[in-house]
Amino acid sequence: MHDLQSRVAALRADFPLLDSQDIVYLDNSATSQRPTQVLEAEKRFYEEKNANPFRGVYELSEACTEAYEAARTAVADFIHAKQSEEIIFTRNATESLNLVAYSYGLNFLKPGDEIVVSVMEHHSNFLPWRYVAERTGAILVKLEPTPQGAITDEILDSVLNERTRLVALTQMSNVLGQVYDLKHIAERVHAVGAVLVADGAQSVPHLPVDVQALDVDFLAFSGHKMLAPTGIGVLYGKLSLLKKMPPFLQGGEMIEIVHWDRVKYAQPPHKFEAGTVNTGGAVALHAAIDYIRSVGFDTIMAQEEHLTRLAMEGMRDIPGVHIMGSPEPQDHQGIVTFTIDGVHPHDVASIFDAEHICVRAGHHCAQPLMDFLGVFSTTRASFSFYNTEEDVARFLACLGKIRRQMGYGE
Repeated sequence: MHDLQSRVAALRADFPLLDSQDIVYLDNSATSQRPTQVLEAEKRFYEEKNANPFRGVYELSEACTEAYEAARTAVADFIHAKQSEEIIFTRNATESLNLVAYSYGLNFLKPGDEIVVSVMEHHSNFLPWRYVAERTGAILVKLEPTPQGAITDEILDSVLNERTRLVALTQMSNVLGQVYDLKHIAERVHAVGAVLVADGAQSVPHLPVDVQALDVDFLAFSGHKMLAPTGIGVLYGKLSLLKKMPPFLQGGEMIEIVHWDRVKYAQPPHKFEAGTVNTGGAVALHAAIDYIRSVGFDTIMAQEEHLTRLAMEGMRDIPGVHIMGSPEPQDHQGIVTFTIDGVHPHDVASIFDAEHICVRAGHHCAQPLMDFLGVFSTTRASFSFYNTEEDVARFLACLGKIRRQMGYGE
């Protein structure tokens, strides 16, 4: 464990914001910090290769195009896609999921079809499917987990049937931290002839993801949660599905031929990447992937699991604190969401902020899950591998004083 903490201390120096400020950053589920290697990669791109990709028949444009497509290949390798054509660059996971909803959902679902959506979903993987159901006449079916957040075969049996055509499910809950067995769930989903749309925004940055082994049909994630800039996201889709889907947006670069009376669209992935693309963001995402690989998921998972256990063990000793979801730290994957008796989460977050500790307060864009849990809002601390044991100690010390600061005797 000493070796792990020594390595984390060395890695932390790569993050300028953390290195320059007295801050405990525990809002990693919302967005991560960026290491120097990623910041410098994006800076070098704009200094050395900035041009409009694909369109220019000159050396600089070709270098820009090569950098963009190299990023696509890096993403495909990172999540073990069969081929790079299955990787579409978007702005974020939200846009990726909307792409599937508009291009697949609106075109291949019909009245009476059933769309299964779990109550654990971020609004980004719920609202698009609600919209599709309204537009197509499909039926939205609610999947509810156990009180601890697990999905059992009995639960799957209760929602899957011959009318099920699509299942939308997160791989890791942004509130509970629970990781779901997508490989097993995909088998059950495919057995009834449906497709599985997975939200990987929380999982891809924190644990190894192999889309071929999982056999998901679509997977969405964002760069800004995995050390890359905002404004770059990814949609993975099986090529057989992408080929039959119409474009999401119309415009430049997503076509092969355009005449007044006829249009021929480009093949995936370019069919779904209309307009000038975010090449700088893609290059930075490539650098983030390289950085994550250099750190290694063994280190990332070990540190996040260690910090989660330390935090949860300390929280159990503080009166009035209630952790959402499973009581087992290994089920939380770096995410600990909680309530404090008699104290509003916004007050909790403000007290933490006064001590330079960043936590999240609110419904976490998961109001259906809040309804299921029987709470209006919660506070969330989410850890990354660059967080330290000292960060957890400061978090617990502040947490232990909150009820007293709010006038309670405990």
